[in-house]
Amino acid sequence: MRTLEDPRAHHPRPQMVRQQWASLDGRWEFAFDDLDAGMHEHWFDGRTLPRQIEVPFPYQSQASGIGTREVHEIMWYSRSFEVPEGWDYGALLLHFGACDYRADVWINGRVAGRNRGGHVPFSFDIAPYLKPGANRVTLRVEDRQDPYQPRGKQSSSGTPVRIYYYCTSGIWQNVWLEPVPALRIDHLRIHEALPDGTLALTVHLHGPASDWEAELDVLESLDSEQVCATARAASRGASLSLRTQVPQPALHAWSPASPHLYKLRVRLLHCGQLVDTVEAYAGLRSIELKDGYFHLNGKRTFLLMALDQGYWPDTLLAAPSDEALRADVEWARRFGFNGVRKHQKIEHERWLYWCDVLGLMVWEEMPNARSWSEESEERLELEWLRAVVRDANHPAIVGWVPVVESFGFPELTRHPHQHDFLERMVARTRMVDPTRPVIDNDGWQHTDVTDICTIHDYSHPVEKLLERYAGTLLTGLPPDTGWHKARELFLAGAQYRGQPIMFSEVGGYLLTPGGPERRRDRLYDHYGNVGDVDELAQRYRTLMQGLASLSFLAGLCYTQLTDVAHEQNGLLTEGREPRLPPEQVADLHRTLWPDAW
Repeated sequence: MRTLEDPRAHHPRPQMVRQQWASLDGRWEFAFDDLDAGMHEHWFDGRTLPRQIEVPFPYQSQASGIGTREVHEIMWYSRSFEVPEGWDYGALLLHFGACDYRADVWINGRVAGRNRGGHVPFSFDIAPYLKPGANRVTLRVEDRQDPYQPRGKQSSSGTPVRIYYYCTSGIWQNVWLEPVPALRIDHLRIHEALPDGTLALTVHLHGPASDWEAELDVLESLDSEQVCATARAASRGASLSLRTQVPQPALHAWSPASPHLYKLRVRLLHCGQLVDTVEAYAGLRSIELKDGYFHLNGKRTFLLMALDQGYWPDTLLAAPSDEALRADVEWARRFGFNGVRKHQKIEHERWLYWCDVLGLMVWEEMPNARSWSEESEERLELEWLRAVVRDANHPAIVGWVPVVESFGFPELTRHPHQHDFLERMVARTRMVDPTRPVIDNDGWQHTDVTDICTIHDYSHPVEKLLERYAGTLLTGLPPDTGWHKARELFLAGAQYRGQPIMFSEVGGYLLTPGGPERRRDRLYDHYGNVGDVDELAQRYRTLMQGLASLSFLAGLCYTQLTDVAHEQNGLLTEGREPRLPPEQVADLHRTLWPDAW
């Protein structure tokens, strides 16, 4: 098993790091269960499964060692493991980064826990089920082709069509063990991390405790052991509040131009004895929407983003490696973007770590269902709020997007319940995190409560787009309809109230395939197309120059950073080869929008 000392391993949860942990990634036993016989036949009770799979890659990917694209809705995983020698613990947590969609977990034939939700982490204390020597973990995973299930861009038929792709089923993020005390730190929540040095956080404990204390050390950087601020608090319940001030000259704000991070070390003590230690980090920055524009650290900043779907040809939604996650962040920066909109995916937390470290702002977006029901609403809400809790400490995140383009809400204009749900999602997101803007329904059909007015418009040529928004320059109001003529920008009873206006999808130039294939692909009904990279370069420059002339724009998001399956409209190919010279694109961006940095 890999441990933290292994240079190939990277802690899967960078905002909640303990020094002892062990990876369970690697070779697992595996089986499809198309007849749903496993429960009846007790496959969880020590049975050897017939196939092998490489975790954490979905069975549909080549990296898994299976690579079939056939639809299998029930699958089983199993492997043996031993607890590393020398571990002293009151509880042993078994962590899953993400497993799509419903998972039942057994340890040595005994039920350890269940989870529903394919994009967020879960964990169980498995200490009560362990025995000396070898132990066995077994999972039954169910991933139905269910349009009412939050699935993002995964096709609900299992077959790629238009903008939907092959599914990513089962385990697709890291699995690991972590020894912890019985009474421990469960979660750290940073409430304030401001450019003036104010830092406030809550330490949530695993159960109420009196006469316990927490100590916070703020270290000057991720690589430093020099303490620049401290705090101490006593517990009177299940949480402790810590507050401190980072002094000059150690004070540095976080921004894409200067992504400074402070290491945080939180210690839990009882009667003066150290019980638990967790490390995290913070970036000091502020977000404000003012006068129709986005402000970072008090400075008006143009949001210049690229759409990023986090998809790889050999691993699908699962990242090939930590290096691949970092590389995508570096590519976005090389092209001169200061942010990305992670589209219909809750990305691996290591990707957010690299956004924090390298300096790339992020809009985080929930993978939506395809169809509506009351249960689909409940599934979406519960999983989304878990994602916000997981990621709220990352300074790179500057916006939350619970729904996009009315995905899963096809009757918004005629169904008050669906309209109410969008407003409720905004309200509950703000309850969890009141510090960031919330976009209710990105691109289409806004309610009265959205913080930013976002528009998806792929009109071509650019002169057509500029003509449509010429009136906005005079009135400040966006037009009633955008690229999708049938979709009003605001729902009945809602209206534009001076929010920042952004084109959160624009561009999307597809390379034209040969022969009749273009006519068969409905993507070409919606996006512009180019014949070669020279035409792409010319069209891209013309588009950006046109958009820069729209003084009302607070930001934009270009579609897209990379090709994804049959969507051949990336600045990078699926294999991450650039179509345009990144430095030339970055120079164009910096010339047109000097206030983006």
